[in-house]
Amino acid sequence: MQNLNVLYEDNQVVVVIKPQNVPSQADESGDLDLLTQVKEYIKDKYQKPGEAFIGLVHRLDRPTGGLMVFARNSKSAARLSAQLQNDSMKKTYYAVCQGVPKEKSGTLINFLKKDEKENIVKIVPQSEAGVKRAELSYKVLAFTEELSLLEVKIVTGRSHQIRVQMAGIGCPLYGDNKYGKEKVRASKNLGLWAGKLEFTHPVNKTKMVFSCPPDLSKAPWNKFYMEKYFVR
Repeated sequence: MQNLNVLYEDNQVVVVIKPQNVPSQADESGDLDLLTQVKEYIKDKYQKPGEAFIGLVHRLDRPTGGLMVFARNSKSAARLSAQLQNDSMKKTYYAVCQGVPKEKSGTLINFLKKDEKENIVKIVPQSEAGVKRAELSYKVLAFTEELSLLEVKIVTGRSHQIRVQMAGIGCPLYGDNKYGKEKVRASKNLGLWAGKLEFTHPVNKTKMVFSCPPDLSKAPWNKFYMEKYFVR
């Protein structure tokens, strides 16, 4: 059991930080996933018999780290899921890209199709069968000769969406072995972090706002002055 980084909990929700390269839920790898860790945490802390109920409201791709909220009962799970569907749950990502987008801010709209066999997502014509519309907005916060730091907000939550759409404009994410221009070391962390999360508490209706930076001592985050984006 890894150390679980819990930022907030009550009898309705649990907000935790997902480390990079940890699955959000169980997958074919068999590696310990975050959902299982949260269930074990609640079971042990409150000495619950049997398996504790934890609702998986949203996911982060395995290479992506950052903030996630889990529900502690089915009613809260349904209400949080509704917020996700009507876009009232807000998630802000920070991305480090290879190169600098030509437009310093903008909206990207593409149609994506997943190749389940290869586990890769491609930008395809809207006319293809089985496509899903993907939309995000981005803003360049800072850049160097080789890298750019972006704030990204997704309108649609598609698998690999930020990675695919940024690669589509010639700016793949730092450390992206799947969609990048060149192969990188497996130990290189992906330059993508879910740094801010906003939602309405499912019961008391208060606005919940969380902010959490990545490890600013490590690449690629140490190449930018990121502290100012996480001032509380």
